[in-house]
Amino acid sequence: MRVLKWLAIIALILLGIGVIGFQIMIHNTKKHSPEKTVKYEDNGMDIEIVYSRPFKKEREIFGGLVPYGKVWRTGANEATTFKTGTDLLIDGEPLPKGEYTLWTIPGASEWEVIFNDGEYGWGVNMNEEAAREPEFDVVNVTAPVQRNFKVLEQFTIEIDQNPPLLMLGWDFTRVDIPIAKAE
Repeated sequence: MRVLKWLAIIALILLGIGVIGFQIMIHNTKKHSPEKTVKYEDNGMDIEIVYSRPFKKEREIFGGLVPYGKVWRTGANEATTFKTGTDLLIDGEPLPKGEYTLWTIPGASEWEVIFNDGEYGWGVNMNEEAAREPEFDVVNVTAPVQRNFKVLEQFTIEIDQNPPLLMLGWDFTRVDIPIAKAE
């Protein structure tokens, strides 16, 4: 009985160390790619995007750190979330109100932008590949790549006003996706 008591105490101590270690790891990763929330409440739309913003740090971003032709979690750390309280049109494609993860497949001249309703605890799996499961894709559109005139040091997601555009930008690359309230 005494042995079981000591085994239980040791197991609880190890569990506590694991929980504390995990919290320290999350804090350190968020320090290098801080989390940001974008809220947009205009034109009859109610949108919230939560993502992590990695820095360029003199690296080659698209075609280098983020390879062309491969699914990207569109940010760092956890998969980027996109919540809408209203039915939307994403470049003309219907996106029902709800919560989604936002994924992209960057290319040199165009990007595939994907809204997926699967649930993912982290943006990548143990093999460092995007955790997205294509069977949960809800909307999939393509958008042309534009060149920024200045370097965006941190990955940025914004919603521009008139007309509403979902803007994804980093380094010299920018992609705009038209969004509208579904009627």
